[in-house]
Amino acid sequence: MLRRNLLKTGAAIGGAAAAPSFAIAQPAQNRILKMVPQANLTSLDPIWTTANITRNHGHMIYDTLYGLDAQFRPQPQMAAGHVSEDGGRRIIITLRDGLKFHDGTPVLAKDVVASVSRWMKRNPFGQKLGSLTDALTALDDKRLQFSLKRPFPLLFAALGQVSNSPAFIMPERLASTDAFTQIREAVGSGPFRFKPDEYNSGSMVVYTRNADYVPVSSGTPSLTAGPKIVHFDRVEWHIITDAATSAAAIQTGEIDWYEQPPPEIQQLLRRNRNVRIEAIDPLPLTGILRFNHLHAPFDNKKLRQAMLPAISQSDFMQAIVGTDPANFNAATGFFTPGTPMANDAAMAALTGPRSIDRAKALMQEAGYTNEVMRLIGPTDILAPSAMTQVGADLVRRMGFNADIVLTDWGTTVQRRTSREPVSAGGWSMLFTAFSSFDFANPAAHFPLRGNGAGAWFGWPNIPKLEELRDAWFEAPDAAAEQRLGREMQEVAMDELPYIPVGAYLSLTALRNNLSGRVPGLALYWGIKRD
Repeated sequence: MLRRNLLKTGAAIGGAAAAPSFAIAQPAQNRILKMVPQANLTSLDPIWTTANITRNHGHMIYDTLYGLDAQFRPQPQMAAGHVSEDGGRRIIITLRDGLKFHDGTPVLAKDVVASVSRWMKRNPFGQKLGSLTDALTALDDKRLQFSLKRPFPLLFAALGQVSNSPAFIMPERLASTDAFTQIREAVGSGPFRFKPDEYNSGSMVVYTRNADYVPVSSGTPSLTAGPKIVHFDRVEWHIITDAATSAAAIQTGEIDWYEQPPPEIQQLLRRNRNVRIEAIDPLPLTGILRFNHLHAPFDNKKLRQAMLPAISQSDFMQAIVGTDPANFNAATGFFTPGTPMANDAAMAALTGPRSIDRAKALMQEAGYTNEVMRLIGPTDILAPSAMTQVGADLVRRMGFNADIVLTDWGTTVQRRTSREPVSAGGWSMLFTAFSSFDFANPAAHFPLRGNGAGAWFGWPNIPKLEELRDAWFEAPDAAAEQRLGREMQEVAMDELPYIPVGAYLSLTALRNNLSGRVPGLALYWGIKRD
């Protein structure tokens, strides 16, 4: 039903080329990149939130000690190199010469120590590193030292974490902020500077090239590794929530890049010889149904399990990317399809026959007593909005006493932090999506944690998941890692910290005169106008 409504919307915008012009004054020179991002930027702190739009903002203005290439191999970025002593229990990292923050101050080891320490309190990979770190200290202005309880070969992969949330380096005065309090000032040392004087949430975000930025001198640009060479003096994010307006603007050349056009718009843009559609990441993103484990109704495991027979991954994915099966995976488990950790353990619960009636029967067996179930979700970001629409229809058909609260994405991101019960404004369920990097393995997999109050929003307490995750870090080889991944999926499919609702290729639209885009996410180095 909802899919048909989406198709009706698509038919209505079939004449998008004739829609009112989105007026952006054209510059005298051609050094400005104008794009429509996936969502409005409401939080400037990429450590506080896992919102992808804030992560993208972070990659604009911050840098990391190490980057990851497309094969997820760590490469030095801000680091000139490192030495390992005491059998790998002491790691000394030296900073590159000439690193400077946007406020003109030099990047010092103490800034890195404060930034990494704050990151280790929130990021799952960082939390693991933190548990193995006796001390992280600045030896002098250029060198910092990890004193580890034991060797941790994944240290550099952790410091190069690409997504949600990377170990971005910021000045000590900002990084000293409590990890659970938002930073309101955006100062980094990365290839772009944030323009706070031109920031208008809901309308415009502006970045300018950092003239003081010195890219690494060797390597090939690949994901966040290699030289970050900037070809534009200015990048403008134009926050346009109307798809037809965005479609008209990219067709006329008033914008250069439309990050997440919906499927009907993609069909329209494919007919324009000046625009191309391509996957922003060669690997798929995973959509999830996240439960709030703290309060009724989904503090009841049997009610979480009752959802399984009703979940049709293809319904959720077609709402995001359309009906072409080449663009989605409808047999997705708890790890990114196409990566070594992906497996089929316990997947019959999602790939077997689908039945609303069976789900209703399981709800009765679980003792559901018509308590309010609140689904929160956005209206202004493609994937979470589409999944929320499908999910809202589903929970109503299942018979939940459903309170559907739809807002903008920024409000949803803020609201999901609430631990209050529904009666006090809390939430029961939400839909969102994570990048391929986040679910490639257990290390940085936020929603697969089972550490209760320290877990990602929803706060599941699943000790067995934590036990298996710790064992994964100790695995002697790839075969052992994969075996543990299967065990983790079996536990997760029983306990249901969340339900995977499919994986999809995130398709993006660019003007054909742009080249050099670095695949993986919306990155702004390498890309240039021909």
